[in-house]
Amino acid sequence: MSGILEGKRVLITGVLTEASIAFHTAKLAQEQGAEIILTAFPRPTLTERIAKKLPKPAKVIELDVTNDEHLGRLADVVGEELGGLDGVVHSIGFAPQDALGGNFLNTPFESVATALHVSAFSLKSLTMACLPLMQNGGSVVGLTFDAQYAWPQYDWMGPAKAALEATSRYMARDLGKQNIRCNLISAGPLGSMAAKSIPGFSDLAAVWDSRSPLEWDLKDPEPAGRGVVALLSDWFPKTTGEIVHVDGGLHAIGA
Repeated sequence: MSGILEGKRVLITGVLTEASIAFHTAKLAQEQGAEIILTAFPRPTLTERIAKKLPKPAKVIELDVTNDEHLGRLADVVGEELGGLDGVVHSIGFAPQDALGGNFLNTPFESVATALHVSAFSLKSLTMACLPLMQNGGSVVGLTFDAQYAWPQYDWMGPAKAALEATSRYMARDLGKQNIRCNLISAGPLGSMAAKSIPGFSDLAAVWDSRSPLEWDLKDPEPAGRGVVALLSDWFPKTTGEIVHVDGGLHAIGA
């Protein structure tokens, strides 16, 4: 029996460690029949080392999503490798340290601007860079952390994720006529490299211990990866502008 991504070609960003959602997405995508290409920044060699742990070899290319030169050559580089694309995974987020950890009221705009550029605007810029390769439509999937709420320690990454969620909806509106779907997975907290960069992350993660209807495992990114792969597949042919929660159900619980 063939996999649900059989014949699909997918670009995946954000593979930094085996603990990342992006790594598990890449692994599952290959197991489900996809050809993949990975992007990395600022250390492609780190991603190349992690990529050796995937079921099949995967090419890694350097991509800074804030660099117009990198974005401008992306379609040519990926096109030479895969010929085209059917899916794009946006697993990119960054905020300077002074934008996190309880410093919300004192963060300078320069740091806020960086967080918004890397974490939200990049969804649009990455997708537009890949658009020439998606002639037959496809699926763009990003990763968010539920921006309906103000979370402990998360600070300006919260507004950045809110901007990401709005960006995905507007992209869904404007790219639907090209049969390109844009959706997000809202995952619960995980012990990834990104999480470890948030001061006081344990305070945020502790919310899941008391409120999540389903037991949540900080060390298991696979459920979120499965969600991404499902949205990349043809099993959601008419779903766009959506946020699918893979968070143990916490988003549904008031207190």
